Amino acid sequence: MARPYIVGVAGGTGSGKTTVARALAAAMPEGTATLLEHDSYYRDRRDISYEERCELNFDHPDSLETELLVEHLEALRRGEAVDVPIYDFSTHRRKDERQRVEPAPVIAVEGILVFTDARLRDVFDLKVFVDTDADIRVFRRIRRDLEQRGRTFQSIRDQYYRTVRPMHLMFVEPSKRWADVIVPEGGKNSVAIELLVSKLQSVVRG
Repeated sequence: MARPYIVGVAGGTGSGKTTVARALAAAMPEGTATLLEHDSYYRDRRDISYEERCELNFDHPDSLETELLVEHLEALRRGEAVDVPIYDFSTHRRKDERQRVEPAPVIAVEGILVFTDARLRDVFDLKVFVDTDADIRVFRRIRRDLEQRGRTFQSIRDQYYRTVRPMHLMFVEPSKRWADVIVPEGGKNSVAIELLVSKLQSVVRG
């Protein structure tokens, strides 16, 4: 297999970056693309209680084991399979089992903070930032956390004001300057997605 082409997809919480990353991977021929989520690499803080974990700042770059993600991407680029952590958002812990990921011609990596670390940026061949208005993003986050992560509205609200918004302004929004491509309106921007898919398909064809 030729050297994998690695795409980073960043954007604020609820921006549609996951939708875009999944759309890119799904549009590729079967077996030619795989997707990694930066969220899988949240540090496993089993050394503290559940109550203490709930108070952690999950929107700061230090909350993620980015160095492990970089190691995994470098291994995939060498043609080696990796065992990706599985993170449980209801307990704020990693599960004991892991997900086996095989190398592929195209590897998409998505997360709000994937452009904030120079080591990770250097691995990407293409950097895409999904840019969506803040009011749309916050409502999407509320719905996701209520329906998929078992959170209460009060906990979502408190976290948003305490860490999500400040960290977005401090880390996520400034990281836009590292992007090669900016996609407005997330997964609804079919024209941008078609252009990106066309680029990735040309990479696979060689």
